[in-house]
Amino acid sequence: MKQTQEMREQVLKLRRAKAYRKAYTDPDFLSSDEMRPVRLQLELQKPEMALAAHDVKATVVVFGSARIWDKGQSEDRSAEISKLLKKDPKNPLLVNKLASARRLEASAKFYEVARDFGRLVSLADVLPDRKLVVVTGGGPGIMEAANRGAYEAGAKTIGLNITLDMEQGPNPYVSPEFCFRFHYFAIRKMHFVMRARALVAFPGGFGTMDELFEVLTLVQTGKKRRLPIILVGRKYWDDVVNFANMAKWGYIAKEDLKLFRYAETGAEILEHITEFYRKNPQANGKK
Repeated sequence: MKQTQEMREQVLKLRRAKAYRKAYTDPDFLSSDEMRPVRLQLELQKPEMALAAHDVKATVVVFGSARIWDKGQSEDRSAEISKLLKKDPKNPLLVNKLASARRLEASAKFYEVARDFGRLVSLADVLPDRKLVVVTGGGPGIMEAANRGAYEAGAKTIGLNITLDMEQGPNPYVSPEFCFRFHYFAIRKMHFVMRARALVAFPGGFGTMDELFEVLTLVQTGKKRRLPIILVGRKYWDDVVNFANMAKWGYIAKEDLKLFRYAETGAEILEHITEFYRKNPQANGKK
């Protein structure tokens, strides 16, 4: 029986209906609250498959502030805010921004330390069976510096970027095949830790503290095999976090203070990591 024009139009309408979409091609369905468990699994699996395909099993994770730029960028930032302030000298927001920018100029040295470390660790043979691959959050600041150092050494480097309300994206030194984008902080942090053989924390804010204390907790509780944890810039860490007082109050054990070391240069960071695996070769495991 021949279809009438009305029936043909009805069939076309049905083909355009949301319900007719294949489930895995339906963005409204995949973005629903009920499908969050599936999205979590997808975010876990996609980078896992990509890294496994390239046999990436050992990484060195570098955390630190996105606000720490190199010397030239830091000076330019202060100069730009100064120009704006001259036009509006009583603007309290600009006054605070300039003060913060000038304080951050002193932190530009950490950019160069992270860059140097990224280069050194990418060239070094820390583990007997494989190279350590530099992994960062993939953004600007310290993340860019570490990725940049690895890139300049000719090594592949990983960026685990996160979607945020403020405009940001991956830095240009991340290897394209290892440039991942996440929605969920929890899954992103899992990927930081899963292959980590060392953690290097530069000065930073809430995000850096979140990532550092998660790894410290995992190691302290035995959920993660012991690994070298290096805090860069002791003056900053001693001023911001009083670990000794945590032990004094009894909220951590004195032995927990041995879970991390301090360093000031890229070479010193690398030496701490190399020494750890020289003394603890069994620590190069999967846990």
